[in-house]
Amino acid sequence: MSIWPKSIWDFANPARFMRLSGALLPWVSAAAAAALAGGLVWGFFFTPDDYQQGATVKIIYIHVPAATLAINVYAFMGIMSLIWLIRRHHVSALAAKAAAPIGAGMTLAAIVTGALWGQPMWGTWWAWDPRLTAFLILLFFYAGYIALWAAIEDPDAAADLTAVLCLVGSVFAIVSRYAVIFWAQGLHQGASLSLDRETNVADVFWRPLVLSLVGFFLLFLALLLLRTRTEIRLRRARAIRLASGEGPAPAQPSQGAA
Repeated sequence: MSIWPKSIWDFANPARFMRLSGALLPWVSAAAAAALAGGLVWGFFFTPDDYQQGATVKIIYIHVPAATLAINVYAFMGIMSLIWLIRRHHVSALAAKAAAPIGAGMTLAAIVTGALWGQPMWGTWWAWDPRLTAFLILLFFYAGYIALWAAIEDPDAAADLTAVLCLVGSVFAIVSRYAVIFWAQGLHQGASLSLDRETNVADVFWRPLVLSLVGFFLLFLALLLLRTRTEIRLRRARAIRLASGEGPAPAQPSQGAA
């Protein structure tokens, strides 16, 4: 039987997802490693220093891809959460859960590298700039989403509540993306990459940046496939434990409940 789906909804079948993801994972991982190595080595060692920012401009090869993924991973989680709420496909809920720690890590990396870049440029590690503040709030939403999954024992109830939280937090993902448009004030520069080529960085920096961005996206995809496969296996193991009577013991009544 072919592993390739006939429609996107075939991914909702855990067995088919496991077959397809297992076939894709080695190739995606190899492509991610090649793109990351190429983009970062090219960017850090074979591009000149900027005439204003010096060597600090090379943080762009980590900061921009991490910031881009921080927003887009949350958008992905929002789409998966919406699919769960409408179609009740467990793989979508587990994919959202699997993506959250990756997105949180990217958000933290964007904030840290932004501070390292901002200190020599702005003279401060942190400013309550609209985009920076929106990113900090986005990190809190990631943390809250992860904590909520961990706090609720029933997986379907956890999926429902985290999906609602994720959709609410999507507002801050949008604000993080367009903060410099909504509010003109602030220290943060405009977009480094844009459909409008005139607003992009110079070509000498732009080409390795695009390669680094591709590498980060492929890295996310590889980690997503790996973590979703793990979540599916954990769910299967839980179902087996419950079927065999080895599930969590029922809560004991309070001593003073008589």
